[in-house]
Amino acid sequence: MAAKLRKGDKIVVLAGKDKGKQGEIASVNPAKGKAIVEGVNVALRHAKATQGEQGGRQPVAMPIDLSNLALLDKNGKATRVGFKFEGDKKVRFAKTTGDVI
Repeated sequence: MAAKLRKGDKIVVLAGKDKGKQGEIASVNPAKGKAIVEGVNVALRHAKATQGEQGGRQPVAMPIDLSNLALLDKNGKATRVGFKFEGDKKVRFAKTTGDVI
């Protein structure tokens, strides 16, 4: 199945402890159905000091399920994503506005 959400997309979280937060997708794992979003679902990880890096508690963005994310359209509202053909190219479009993403 084609990926509806991709790296660099602006999204909003639909469910969970970070509901309503917005961010940009840093990476997507389609096999597991998860994505890492900057500033969302942040957990503290304890790191040991190494040469050149300081140890301590460091915030790390954890994966969030793709079903809990929605793309933001140009108006800043959550939208679903559809596919259509323009000429011979398959493109994604926002279902609310019909604009090509």
